This record gives sequence, C-alpha cells and structure tokens, in this order.
Amino acid sequence: MKNLFNILGIISLGLFFSCSPKGPEKINFGKDQCELCKMGIEDPKFATELITEKGRIYKFDDLNCMQSYATENAEQVGQAKLYVPDFLTHELFQIEKATLITGGAIKSPMNGNVAAFIDKTKAQEEAQKLGASFLEQ
Repeated sequence: MKNLFNILGIISLGLFFSCSPKGPEKINFGKDQCELCKMGIEDPKFATELITEKGRIYKFDDLNCMQSYATENAEQVGQAKLYVPDFLTHELFQIEKATLITGGAIKSPMNGNVAAFIDKTKAQEEAQKLGASFLEQ
C-alpha cells in the first residue's frame, strides 16, 4: 500500500510539472491584447511575453509595456521569465540572451523603440542599416 502511495505521488508530480508551461505561448496577433495598455497586439517584431514563477503568461505589444508592468507588479511577477522576439525571425526567446538595439528607424507600438536579436552579428548589421545604437542590459 505504501508503494502505491509513493507511485501515485510521483505520477501526480509528473502531471503537475508536465502541465506547467515550459516556454512562451503563441501570440494571436490581432486578437490578443497587451496586459498593460490593452491595445491589440499586432506587430510580431515587438510582441513580448512574461511568464511568472507560477506559470501565468502575460502578453505585451512592446518591451516598454512589459518592463513597466514588471516594475509596477514586482511582488506578483517575482522571478518571471521575460521573452522578446527576434526582430528578423519573430521567434520568442529569453531576454538574457538578447542583443538589444534602439533608436534610428526602429518604431515600436508604444514608442519603446527597442529591437531584440538572438544573433549579435545580425544586430550589428541591422543597427547600421537602421541608424540604431546598442542598448546595455
């Protein structure tokens, strides 16, 4: 009987962890709304996600909105994972891996005007094309 409870406990833990999100959720452009400003999320070059420790997913139309939300809700957000889109491929990845550029011809929905790149070489090429500068994290 004790072994049965141990097995059921392990299965329960497995189910719990398999249900929690491992990464960002697909953004439904034109349908999803920014958690902060409530505008529709339209541009895949700038749409971001924040995933809390509890697995709650918040979507934003601009990095600026995500940062403001995280600052205003620091206790609720905790050690959240922040995801940004690669400016060229639009794939979401963790912000810690990003090279960020700002200014120049970069125009984002809420005027954060920051573009993220997973590849530093691509960021350098685009910064030169767009007249942008690098942003320190």
